[in-house]
Amino acid sequence: MRPRVLVLVLAGGAGSRLELLTEVRAKPAVPYAGHYRLVDVPLTNALHAGLEHVWVVEQHHPASLADHLSGGRAWDLDRTTGGLLVLHPHRGGRREGWHGGTADAVWRQAPLVRELDPAAVVVVSADAVYRLDYDALAQEHLDAGDAVTMVTTRVDPADAGRYGVVQVEDGRVVDYVYKPQHPASDLVANEVLVLSPEPVLALLEDLSERDEPGDLGDALLPELVRQGQVREHRFEGYWRDLGTVEAYWAAHADLVRAEPPFLPDDPAWPLVTTPGREGPARLLPGAQVADSLLSPGTRVAGTVTGSVLSPRTVVERGATVRDSVLLPGTVVRAGAVVERAVLDGAEVRPGARVGGPGAVALAGRGAVVEEELPAGGRAAGG
Repeated sequence: MRPRVLVLVLAGGAGSRLELLTEVRAKPAVPYAGHYRLVDVPLTNALHAGLEHVWVVEQHHPASLADHLSGGRAWDLDRTTGGLLVLHPHRGGRREGWHGGTADAVWRQAPLVRELDPAAVVVVSADAVYRLDYDALAQEHLDAGDAVTMVTTRVDPADAGRYGVVQVEDGRVVDYVYKPQHPASDLVANEVLVLSPEPVLALLEDLSERDEPGDLGDALLPELVRQGQVREHRFEGYWRDLGTVEAYWAAHADLVRAEPPFLPDDPAWPLVTTPGREGPARLLPGAQVADSLLSPGTRVAGTVTGSVLSPRTVVERGATVRDSVLLPGTVVRAGAVVERAVLDGAEVRPGARVGGPGAVALAGRGAVVEEELPAGGRAAGG
């Protein structure tokens, strides 16, 4: 009999680095690649791995995420036994209240984890894009017999300080520093971990007696590394963190390359999402589209190049959209020009200009751009 594996999706972060994109939604509910959401990535990985116990820990803007999850049907998690369990902050008992970090979120669910009694817990965030067989990873962890298996990957050295930076010898993590000011390496933990419940939950209990456990990288992982109980699984495939506006834009730029490094509709491992109700995309007279992704329900009569359009977006005749991401409900009126921007349900009035070479421009839900939003500019909704 296959050992029981629990997938614990930590989906409660505020996502403040995504700025206006998380003002009205949870970070895992932020759209990706048109009609998908960020939380679809770990749920899809669990689906293709054949895992049937998936818990999602919510906190900020829970309605935006719960509405999308819809009981887990899209990922075959609407089951009588097992399946999807959505966990919220609650009152009552020592573990009540809001989570103060990722380790704190795991600690607050410890009684439920012990009740399920899994052999391994795969702990993941919901703000990165990648493909990974969680079950194969869990079996590798169980065979090795360590307390933690840490999935590692290499990143741009300039970005390494945003993560837990590791040093490895013969597959074992010998040093771990969480978000260092001066990273010693470009090898980082990519926020996918496999935990052995007994030793990890015991250490979390000890940490909670001293102080709030905080994030996994604050005290838990450094202590386990010090004890020699952490090994690595080196991930060599495509992995893109979407935690900032610039990274979010760059992940969408990846999708419209001549040879994309990640295909959401790859037949071997398709990204799965809750079905929408939009009709087909429509290319109207005057439309010119190249190197772009159009979602169901889009209407294009203008020029679109190198861009990703979410459902219910409109590009009117004479409008131009270049190298941009239009989230649901965005309207670009006739004669407007949008370049290198992320627009979240905004309206760009006729003849207005948004963005340009340089930093990514961002307009939040309900924002109206009357004349100009420069490169790197921000426009909040009303």
